[in-house]
Amino acid sequence: MNNKKGILIVVEGIDGAGKSTLAKGLANKLTTLGKDVILTFEPTAGQYGRRLRESFTSEKRLTLDEELELFMLDRKEHVESLLIPALSKGKVIICDRYYFSTMAYQGARGADPQDIQARNEAFYPVPDLLLIPVLPAREAVNRIRIIRKDRPNNFEQLAYLEKVSMIFDNITGDYVERLDARLGIEELLGEAVKVYEKRFCDCLKDTSNQ
Repeated sequence: MNNKKGILIVVEGIDGAGKSTLAKGLANKLTTLGKDVILTFEPTAGQYGRRLRESFTSEKRLTLDEELELFMLDRKEHVESLLIPALSKGKVIICDRYYFSTMAYQGARGADPQDIQARNEAFYPVPDLLLIPVLPAREAVNRIRIIRKDRPNNFEQLAYLEKVSMIFDNITGDYVERLDARLGIEELLGEAVKVYEKRFCDCLKDTSNQ
């Protein structure tokens, strides 16, 4: 999948680390700076993604194999309908979760993360940049409970998140950049923009007032 013209940026990390806030902030910032940006996410809002989200909060969660199948079906639809067409047009895509989350969260249930990675990279675009805001699992759970005022779902229990975090820690590659999720929101976003500039040699200039 090296024939793409655009840039694929993936934002990953454990629940509570500020991943979605960072993805939205980066998309807004790059748009302000004149980039043609699409913000998307997985699981999607499509038929397979909806079934997955129901499983995350259900008392009777889907089996590991059922979730893996739905993730692959959801991703196939997402890649074919959105990612590949947008990349071919030279757009910057910021994706909130991708196959790395499948590696980490399903890996924590017993699947082989390397096998999941190989299966996905055989068919789907590898990101140009993978941003991982890093936060200890215990702090992430505290954020979920106190700041978000949520009851942790099936993916957000402490012991489970600790396993997930270990898998994220073991993801390597030239495209990986880890950020300190303990930073304030604006500071974390600033670090992400610096990484973008460094990676893509862009002279980012605010054109909003021109």
